[in-house]
Amino acid sequence: MNAETCPTCLKPAHLCICEAVEPIDNRVFLLILQHPQEKREALGTAQIAHLQFRNSALKVGLSWSNLKRILGREVDYKRWGVLYLGPVKEGDSAPKPEVAVVDKAGNPLKGGGERLAELEGLIVLDGTWSQAKTLWWRNPWLLKCQRLVLNPQFRSLYGEARREPRKDSVSTLESAAFALSRLEGRPAMFDQALKPFSLLLKKVRAPRPRRPAPGASGSVEAEAAAPTEE
Repeated sequence: MNAETCPTCLKPAHLCICEAVEPIDNRVFLLILQHPQEKREALGTAQIAHLQFRNSALKVGLSWSNLKRILGREVDYKRWGVLYLGPVKEGDSAPKPEVAVVDKAGNPLKGGGERLAELEGLIVLDGTWSQAKTLWWRNPWLLKCQRLVLNPQFRSLYGEARREPRKDSVSTLESAAFALSRLEGRPAMFDQALKPFSLLLKKVRAPRPRRPAPGASGSVEAEAAAPTEE
């Protein structure tokens, strides 16, 4: 690993967010499947999500034979949900639930509340839309899980820092935190989980001190502290 990369949060040293990490005890297990190419993204949030939720695992790859192979134990696929890539189909004018269980066509299923209450694990695919679709199709066992669709009433903290394909797109951390907070009935969990992400974006937007030219006197700190002319 690069000496200038934090070994814990895997961010460049100047973007380290470890000081803001406060692990949360979550009941529903969080499993993040990350596309290998996404691992190189400095603004990625998969590792942050893994650090923020104690009951979690982060796996990097393209395909796995089954969920048992990943977890090392027997599983009941009906008690596992995966964040689905498609939207909820429009029905009547009733408000959409924040977390919905849908069929393969995107139609909300009856008894969705009971299905959600029985979930013991949540799977999130980490990557661009194209990369996430690759993970979806290369792991057919995901079709055995409950398909979950989120209807968040917030905009991603990414803002202008990272271009997303859709206005309602949110980061892996935001989607996982939102889903878990609703599944466990703990709304405050959402804001707590996002603290390291907020720090990351704050550091990204902050100007970095310029390195002094070779042979120039003074340190980087002195240059950064020097007042600017009006």
